[in-house]
Amino acid sequence: MSGAKSKNTPSKWGMVIDQDLCTGCQACVAACVMENNISSIGEQDVSVGRSMQWIHTERFWTGQYPDVSTIFQPILCQQCGNAPCETTCPVYASVHSDSEQINLQIYNRCVGTRYCANNCPYQVRVFNWRDWPRPVPWNNQLNPDVTVRRRGVMEKCMFCIQRIRRAELTAQSEGRQVRDGEVEPACVQACPAYAIVFGRLDDPASQVSQLVKNGRAYRMLEELDTQPKVYYLTGDSNHGHNG
Repeated sequence: MSGAKSKNTPSKWGMVIDQDLCTGCQACVAACVMENNISSIGEQDVSVGRSMQWIHTERFWTGQYPDVSTIFQPILCQQCGNAPCETTCPVYASVHSDSEQINLQIYNRCVGTRYCANNCPYQVRVFNWRDWPRPVPWNNQLNPDVTVRRRGVMEKCMFCIQRIRRAELTAQSEGRQVRDGEVEPACVQACPAYAIVFGRLDDPASQVSQLVKNGRAYRMLEELDTQPKVYYLTGDSNHGHNG
């Protein structure tokens, strides 16, 4: 981080996903499940639309056979600066973090109205339908830094905020700013193609800020003015695709 930035400047975390590099391998999905204690629910519940993944990969095909190409687009909570989910929650369980400038979900406040899911244009929130079983040895893989949610609440990605907070506390104890690249959400860490970059958007020298300035960068459904903090990079093979 630049030494000229004030230590009191709010963090504005953002993510860039390069669709030219993404291979659709689902490593990000698996890593998110393990890091955030997301339940494995089984084929039957998935078949009726009860999938619990906080990030999923959409596939798009272009061209005609035999000249067909596939485009992959990982989709997660877009961490909107003008989030429609926050204004509709009757119990203020969906709130905006003043320090990290991302959308948070307060699980012990949520009563499961699902208004936030209905108001989310990206459809990236999931409802926890049951207290899903965790047979041995799956119970041993739980992350102690992340709460285990009970049935009846809405869940979503929060940019692995437990990792953000850990890095911020470490930097604070050492009297410095969080370094660029020091925080890696699980999906970023697991991506074998290095297609996902995470960092501070308010630091013009950060890698994520440089990529946002790239002419290939766009945001999903930007015309809705939700001000997402997740950017996508297109290339020659998928130029003009806007989600």
